[in-house]
Amino acid sequence: MDYDEECSIVLELSERDPFFDKKKKLLQSKGFSPKERIYLKSSSKPGWMNATVEVLLHIARIIQLNELELYFAEDDVCASMEFYSSRNELEALNSIVLLTDIPLSNCSHLHTNILQQLRQKILDLISEYGDKISVKGIVEKEHSCDEEERLIEWGENNGVTTQLKIAYIEGAGRGAIARKDLKVGDIALEIPVSTIISEEHVHETDMYGVLKEIDGISSETILLLWSMKEKYNCDSKFKIYFDTLPEKFNTVACLFILLKDQWEISSTGGLAISCYQVGSISYFLYPFSLFKSKWLIWWHLHAQYDELFPVLSNNFPDIFPPELYTWEKFLWACELWYTNSMKIMYSDGKLRTCLIPIAGFLNHSLCPHVMHYGKVDPATNSLKFCLSRPCRSGEECCLSYGSFSSSHLITFYGFLPQGDNPYDVIPLDIDGSDVDSNEDTPMSNWTTHMLQGSLENELEVLDNLKDIFDDMMDSMDEIDLDDRENCSWDENLAMDFKILQRRIAHSVSTSCHTGMEMLKNELYKCMDEDILG
Repeated sequence: MDYDEECSIVLELSERDPFFDKKKKLLQSKGFSPKERIYLKSSSKPGWMNATVEVLLHIARIIQLNELELYFAEDDVCASMEFYSSRNELEALNSIVLLTDIPLSNCSHLHTNILQQLRQKILDLISEYGDKISVKGIVEKEHSCDEEERLIEWGENNGVTTQLKIAYIEGAGRGAIARKDLKVGDIALEIPVSTIISEEHVHETDMYGVLKEIDGISSETILLLWSMKEKYNCDSKFKIYFDTLPEKFNTVACLFILLKDQWEISSTGGLAISCYQVGSISYFLYPFSLFKSKWLIWWHLHAQYDELFPVLSNNFPDIFPPELYTWEKFLWACELWYTNSMKIMYSDGKLRTCLIPIAGFLNHSLCPHVMHYGKVDPATNSLKFCLSRPCRSGEECCLSYGSFSSSHLITFYGFLPQGDNPYDVIPLDIDGSDVDSNEDTPMSNWTTHMLQGSLENELEVLDNLKDIFDDMMDSMDEIDLDDRENCSWDENLAMDFKILQRRIAHSVSTSCHTGMEMLKNELYKCMDEDILG
């Protein structure tokens, strides 16, 4: 951002942006430059502020596009879209707020008034957007959170400051809710580095002296082994934190691992799964590749465990007691780090995998309140969770785990996000072996009526895609929703996932049908023109 005596804002696309060239081209196609100056001039004309904000947002949205959003934004079909995604909209709005914050303390009264009007307008848009797009969690007040409250008290005694408390959220388990009304920029949670579980804590133990001598062992594995023992350490600084952790994690990765004895290798070398044996797993529309990946996870983890135990327990029984380093406890630790760890950038520039007490209770949302939380503030040596949109008193405060598909969130976290996930995928196997070769086609067929031929090709593509998704829906039986109250967590999760997949497949099929009707109309017009000569 840049400012001058006439009070202007400069929105600039960084040349370090990995998609600089594509974004520059997109900006130019919309009539903007990579460095665009927008003058803020109050006008007697009605709607001048709205018009200014519309231009600012148009530019900011493009600057804030990620790779996936940029892929679709380059298509002219997206030109009429109000926004690209919830993430993009919040990033764009917040970037404008930040640009207005800098000069407000050092400009003239007139400029201050204009900037304050602009800032308030953007804050209103953030609040309105959050209210429109977010899914509110319902607090279950009958659940006790005594252990969690002790963890909050422990945190505050160790330098944590928080405007959140822990509660049970309907359909989501435990979550964090606001103690009071919080606005954009407020710090909902601040955690000093000293209360973050990282590899540094292992360095202070006898265990590290042994583990550092193991060739190729990763810091994540060292932390995993440390947590297996620390969980049962009555004198641990983090005992209260470990006491709040579940005895088992309801993730599909865990379920696949626990059911590994029911997997069989077929005579052809493939993976065979007995739907009768694995029961509710059969509800999942999991492609073979995902079944195979879970199978590989089990083999990888077991191979890793076998490399370490019982050798470590035999050689160093005091450091690695056999009763604490069983295969089952190893799996528990794996699930702990799968579901609760965060990648944090420390002040020294190193990215570390960490467990963060209290912060682990914040659930994922497609429209999160906290969007940036992965970098330690060097001024305070703490991790700050600042709000990108308001959170009212008693409302669940959420963050984003990342740009993950629903199948990934199910597998590694054990839940489906509420709302439309822009990162959802349906893997397709498209066999092109039966496509007719064009080598024997006369050249004249390719050079005459090019437009008509192009339309026919597009029509055939859409027809093939529609058939693929229609077959996919046919393979997914309708789900009986009458008896869901008696289903287990994994059965309900599987049914929800199957409903989601059917909805996506139906949407694609409908879009293909609509496209085919449009192409047929255009094709008929071409034929009529040919007849008329």
